[in-house]
Amino acid sequence: MNLGNFFSELKRRNVYKVAVAYAVIAWLLIQAASILLPTFEAPAWVMKAFVVVLTAGFVLALVIAWAFEMTPEGMKRTEDVRPDEKIPQWSRRKFAALILVITICAAALLGYQVFRAKPEPVSSSDVSNAPLKSIAVLPFENLSEDKANAYFADGIQDEILTRLARIADLKVISRTSTQRYKSAPTDLREIAKQLNVANILEGSVQKSNDQVRITVQLLNALNDSHLWAETYDRKLIDVFQVETDLAQKIASSLEAKLTGSEQRAIAARPTENTEAYQLYLKGRFFWNKRTGADLKTAGEFFERAVAADPTYSGAYAGLAQTYLLIPVFGAGKPMDFFPKATVAARKAIELDETSSDGHTALAMLLLFDFKFAPSEQEFRRAIELNPNYATAHHWFGNSLLVTLGRFDEAIKEGQRAVELDPLSLIINADLGSTLIVARRYDDAIAQLRKTLVLDGNFAYARWNLGEALYLKGEVNGAIAEYEKAAALDDDPEILALLGRAYAETGKKEKALDLLEKLNAAGRQHYVRNYVYTIIYTGLGDKAAALDYLEKARGDAESPDTTWLKVDPLFDPLRDEPRFQQLVAKIFPQDTK
Repeated sequence: MNLGNFFSELKRRNVYKVAVAYAVIAWLLIQAASILLPTFEAPAWVMKAFVVVLTAGFVLALVIAWAFEMTPEGMKRTEDVRPDEKIPQWSRRKFAALILVITICAAALLGYQVFRAKPEPVSSSDVSNAPLKSIAVLPFENLSEDKANAYFADGIQDEILTRLARIADLKVISRTSTQRYKSAPTDLREIAKQLNVANILEGSVQKSNDQVRITVQLLNALNDSHLWAETYDRKLIDVFQVETDLAQKIASSLEAKLTGSEQRAIAARPTENTEAYQLYLKGRFFWNKRTGADLKTAGEFFERAVAADPTYSGAYAGLAQTYLLIPVFGAGKPMDFFPKATVAARKAIELDETSSDGHTALAMLLLFDFKFAPSEQEFRRAIELNPNYATAHHWFGNSLLVTLGRFDEAIKEGQRAVELDPLSLIINADLGSTLIVARRYDDAIAQLRKTLVLDGNFAYARWNLGEALYLKGEVNGAIAEYEKAAALDDDPEILALLGRAYAETGKKEKALDLLEKLNAAGRQHYVRNYVYTIIYTGLGDKAAALDYLEKARGDAESPDTTWLKVDPLFDPLRDEPRFQQLVAKIFPQDTK
């Protein structure tokens, strides 16, 4: 075919006009869909499918324009159409008018879309709400040839954070949240926005034998400016002085006011023994992993640190917190670890009365021993010493204040902990559990779903969400969440909660199967008595449920038994005389 004739034929058959009109209309439809589909919360694949269909339709439209003509009798193949049957072609003026109308519509739509998506001014609006005296210390990069020195880089970050957190005039984000940015962060403004801080400290550590190089830079996220940068080459024993210098320089840069006690706290040298210090840092490295096995490893390092320097308060505090958490993570019985934890906590405070870690650990242990007033004194002292200590706020609210039924205060402490550690899964989830015990189920559900946005595989948040749904009366929704949690974690409490929900929805055989699984697990390792209380309550066997609850009290299981007065899961047992007698033993002030 002659090429010139081919293009003439394309024009005669209106293929060009169809192509232009189709392209403009398709673009207009895509823009409209990009606005309307999100409005109706359509899945992303709907938009993709829509674009694919329009693309395929373009080819089809060109084929039809080439092969067919429109006649008064409808569509006919071009070769079958006589000249007198053709509908007169549009004039250029009419075609141009059509395109103009479509273009005006498209421009109006585009203008609306641009206006709707208009970004906020760049003048630091992203982080303008962050307090000016706020800072996040990002994980330090380990530049040592020996990658096993990662514990040391983490430890330097921890130590700087600890010193800064002592300054009441600063807001300091906890380590748990900053750990999410461990791998070479690039968008510091976005990190600052997520953590709600105005300033960021980042750096690196290089250790070789007893030589250490620490490089840091302080950045202002409000205007993307570098405030300063420093490099320190020191002997290992002089690292404490570097940490002090950095804390003082940061406080000065952010114009934070320091009291005399704060100045002394950030200048303190925890130990003169480099071996003890390195063992302590290794202990903290494993303690931060928060698993039963890692906590036991942490305990071994803290014990060695104490042996290397019996006057090292921080090592005793680390040991106390480790012994405290081992039973909580199902790695041992409370009666085997809580007494040792109490001894270590008191020793930490004896060596250094300003040990906020020691006071926090002792506060929890006093609570577990049902000594509520001394526990509160220790929590308040810990927070006074370290106002930015998220764990102290977290435990104070979710443990003691919840136990005492002071829910408004408990929620406030939980919210403060989230503010200081916004990406911590456990702190976010425990704010949800506090709301559950306060019987604010809708708020709890919202908070727990927010936690699951951070990590959808966090089983603890998943089963707490199930519990909130269960207590609200949405038992089928609770079962779905429990089943998801059971697929993620083998914690016996999940099986008990699921068994209880099964039993109360007429699926007793499934509940009994789960009870047998719990019994089998109990023959292999320690399963908390509270877990059996949960499932026997669902099965309607209140006598067995109370038997296990009394055993839980005898085995010092906490916070399981400290929550007797407030835990909604105990509601079916509240009218039982044995339950009331147990409450009276724990809360004698209520039985005047």
